[in-house]
Amino acid sequence: MDVSESALDLSVVLPVYNEAGSLPSLIPELTAVLRRLDRSYEIVAVDDGSSDDGVAVLHRLQEQEPHLRIVQFRRNFGQTAAFAAGFDYARGDVIVTLDADGQNDPADIPRLLEVMEEGDYDLVNGWRRNRKEPFLTRKLPSMIANWLIASASDIRLHDRGCSLKAMRRDLVEQIHLYGELHRFIPEVASLVGARVAETPVNDRPREAGLSKYGALSRTPHVILDLLTVSFLLSYSGRPMQLFGGIGLLSGGVGGLLLAYLAGSKIVRGLLYGEQAFRDFRIGTNPWTMLAVLLTVLGVQFLMMGLLGEILTRTYHEAQGKPIYVVRRVLEASQREEI
Repeated sequence: MDVSESALDLSVVLPVYNEAGSLPSLIPELTAVLRRLDRSYEIVAVDDGSSDDGVAVLHRLQEQEPHLRIVQFRRNFGQTAAFAAGFDYARGDVIVTLDADGQNDPADIPRLLEVMEEGDYDLVNGWRRNRKEPFLTRKLPSMIANWLIASASDIRLHDRGCSLKAMRRDLVEQIHLYGELHRFIPEVASLVGARVAETPVNDRPREAGLSKYGALSRTPHVILDLLTVSFLLSYSGRPMQLFGGIGLLSGGVGGLLLAYLAGSKIVRGLLYGEQAFRDFRIGTNPWTMLAVLLTVLGVQFLMMGLLGEILTRTYHEAQGKPIYVVRRVLEASQREEI
């Protein structure tokens, strides 16, 4: 990547995986929309190790569209990696993402940019209000996932599965994607205090090729990623609050059980004599085993919390990471311009 190249007004990041059938119609359509915007632009197509002739198609399209840049992976790394590479190679002040299957309508891009400028937002997410997909296998799982994610975060969006988004460059430089976090870009952005909005967009049926994944098959991954995002949003800077809380609860319950068993043995001895005291065996009682297990787990969770605090301290101090994010600095001479 040549970082010395001049910046542009707009970059469109297009992750591509086996979409040779959709690209010949999508790229000219996208180009027509971008030219009407009267802004300097580029299209960054990231080929995620496609096994079809998608790269050859992109090369042919590049002859007609000189603003098309092709980033080719050596193998398939996944959609999150494709988005991350597109962000790294993009030069635009505003970065727009959309899928390469043609279901996102490029004609909605001006609307995203308009909402961003009107509300001074950092990220504008597309909302496919009238999705043309099966309810049981696609819409319902998506609705459940959106509800779960909204419950775990302070970002209220109707459609997190829409890849059509517009983001400011300074925000993109502050977020880091890994795993499968491309589904949670708004939530990751909220970690740095991004202002997020959404606007209705058109949802079109796929004209070529097949979907690379289904909603039901990715549900377990979404749930696991949701746990990751929930932790990052709530406890990434204070892990002891989570692990320590669980540890205190577990250890407290275990300690109470042990105290109850010991007290019961003593009371039996006082009330019914030495024989009753001896007959009440704590060591072989299953409740004793549970109490010991809970106590040990409590200590382990406390240790995990301490290790998490040490890792957090190392992350911020050793790498010089600030604990805050500045959106902008306003000088007195700039107030009239803004």
